[in-house]
Amino acid sequence: MTYDSAIKALSQDALKFVKNNQVIGLGSGRAATAFVKSLSSYVKKNKIHVKCIPTSLQIKLEAEKGKLHLMDTVQDQIDVVFDGADQIDKQKNLIKGGGGALLRENILISAAKKVIIMADDSKFVTNFNRDVPVEVHPLARNTATKAISKIGGKPIIRTLDRGYPFVTENGNIILDCDFKTIKKPKALQEKIQSIPGVLEVGIFTRKPDIIYKALKDGRFDVIK
Repeated sequence: MTYDSAIKALSQDALKFVKNNQVIGLGSGRAATAFVKSLSSYVKKNKIHVKCIPTSLQIKLEAEKGKLHLMDTVQDQIDVVFDGADQIDKQKNLIKGGGGALLRENILISAAKKVIIMADDSKFVTNFNRDVPVEVHPLARNTATKAISKIGGKPIIRTLDRGYPFVTENGNIILDCDFKTIKKPKALQEKIQSIPGVLEVGIFTRKPDIIYKALKDGRFDVIK
């Protein structure tokens, strides 16, 4: 079996956190896409009004297809953010940015009253052991690469299939940085963040309020 049925089920369950007149942040990735589809149907069926802020063009297009009311700036606070994660450690820290939307995702999560994360059980680890995406201004690609290497990372510029650099929707590049096993994510996040030219780090230390864990048998767990 695959995770698809579990992700569909949990995206339906997560609708219980949606209320009339809310401002909702829409994250990126597979689970977030499933949630946007569920949200579109729910809003239409129940005739409620919500304003949504998407973190990527992919999610924006999905939300437009579902005729959701979209905003392009954070006015004040966001009531709730629904997002995915590339990894979740035992302390509920997150690695995000596999799709390249980490800067926008962190803006929304930082402004949110409630954060709901949806991921399959393969994303849960004791300590982070995957590359950390770092969004960098193109001007700083060489200096940031050297600085990250000095603190123990192995940065590689993210590229597209043809070898061209991946460019974020903000016009920046991504360095995917291998730090092996990460036991102190907050300290590492702060070190990387202090490097000139670094705009965002894919280690998110704000703990989610709710985590949905999709299981392969089609069920899901809810972690609070």
